[in-house]
Amino acid sequence: MDQLPDETSDGTLPLGQVPTMGPTGRPMPVLPEPGAPTRDRALVLALCNQKGGVGKTTTTINLGAALAETGRRVLLVDFDPQGSLTVGLGFHAHELEMSVYHLLMEPDVALGDVLLKTRTDGVDLLPSNIDLSAAEMRLVTEVGREQTLARVLRQARSEYDIILIDCQPSLGLLAVNALTAADGVIIPLECEYFALRGVALLKETIEKVRDRTNLDLQIVGLLGTMYDGRTLHGREVLQTLVDGWGDAVFHTVIRRTVKFSDATVAGEPILSYATTSPGSEAYRQLAREVLARCPGA
Repeated sequence: MDQLPDETSDGTLPLGQVPTMGPTGRPMPVLPEPGAPTRDRALVLALCNQKGGVGKTTTTINLGAALAETGRRVLLVDFDPQGSLTVGLGFHAHELEMSVYHLLMEPDVALGDVLLKTRTDGVDLLPSNIDLSAAEMRLVTEVGREQTLARVLRQARSEYDIILIDCQPSLGLLAVNALTAADGVIIPLECEYFALRGVALLKETIEKVRDRTNLDLQIVGLLGTMYDGRTLHGREVLQTLVDGWGDAVFHTVIRRTVKFSDATVAGEPILSYATTSPGSEAYRQLAREVLARCPGA
């Protein structure tokens, strides 16, 4: 991957050069080139926010593609009954014969029975559709119901480097399953005030999962999305987020662009649809931040 502007080959800034200030009001970090993964099993990250329309699916698709560009083997898990991730990668969710629902509820269904190859090299998909909505009700009576997805992904963790789970916009049993299966959480957050209101509730849910079903769960970072730096509102919301969460907020910010919608219609990541666009470069930068925050991934 190309170096950041004015970056020297060893990943440092030239002597006396002032770091570039990012949209979060902090100096942009100089991130090292991603090395080869050293973990013996996949890093699992849940992209979670109980508010819909904040960029979870867009981030799952494009972060996955950006990580694949670094040579990682990536598995995307559509864990939303709306099937937006599945549709966004060019598949017809309503035509699926097998989905992640069957992996959860039918013991004789194997990972390979459901797995789909995407158009992006190095990126596979466990698809979803409306069938998944029935899983929440059926899991209520199951023993170890919070651990169901973790059991399903056990085999995949030896076959991939990174697994990204696109959660549904709620804090129900499916979300708890995703958080229980994950090593870390990325919280996409639209840069508007209503999106800020639910973060405290999400944090409370994450802490409960950490206390009860997943002691190692960590918040990898909060990601500002749909940012428009031309508006005072957008700048104030982003600053409020940084004031409240500090270094937990990613330096990378995803700006609004029509290219994201166009790429979704095309059924592919923006990194292949408009490879040199600012949106593509932002997700490449985010991938490097995620890898820097998750050593060995």
